[in-house]
Amino acid sequence: MSDPQYKRVLLKMSGEVLMGENQFGLDPETVNRVAEDIKEVVENGTEVCVVVGAGNIFRGVSGAAAGMDRTTADYMGMLGIVINALALQNALENIEIQTRVMSAIPMSAICEPYIRRKAMRHMEKGRVVIFAAGTGNPYFTTDTAAALRASEMNCDAMLKGTKVDGVYNADPEKDPSAERYDRLSYMDVLTKDLKVMDATAISLARENDIPIMVFSVKEAGNFAQALKGEGPHTLVTN
Repeated sequence: MSDPQYKRVLLKMSGEVLMGENQFGLDPETVNRVAEDIKEVVENGTEVCVVVGAGNIFRGVSGAAAGMDRTTADYMGMLGIVINALALQNALENIEIQTRVMSAIPMSAICEPYIRRKAMRHMEKGRVVIFAAGTGNPYFTTDTAAALRASEMNCDAMLKGTKVDGVYNADPEKDPSAERYDRLSYMDVLTKDLKVMDATAISLARENDIPIMVFSVKEAGNFAQALKGEGPHTLVTN
């Protein structure tokens, strides 16, 4: 495997990715495969941190739409993220990859509190750091949390692993004629209202000049391929 294109990256995944073919919760086989993909990248010399969503367990926006207080619903979603983070940590440690979960909401019995310098030190030692509980604040998505942590960690790129192999001009699962973009600017994403990440996350990445690579995390090895600029993906830059 050739040298990675980036030295330190953040991998952002939705919680739905960890469901596999299930309708809810975690699919152990999928979690283990994602862990193997991360291991491949780490063993190639890239420092990796991870932000995962909780759509497979609870989505704050959906809870609010159903009549629940939005702040309460968002905090429930943050707890769902911690569950996913612990599952991914377990899968990584089962294949001998040292991993730390750091939560924006202190939970000292099960994980470390988020401290920027400590997180950077973990990555310098080759450990995978999983950032849990979003930003620790309601009304902010995990996309924004990912862009924030990527900025704080001085990441060279942010990779968004999704169920499709890039950014399309329409939903490829509903429209067979949808076309994939190979490259976009941050402004393209904002002005065309493309559903890559929310506007706050895109603006933060743009401000800190962090490239965003959107790829499919459903097939083994795609994470490492995307890092080398190979395979189908969409690159969002200035």
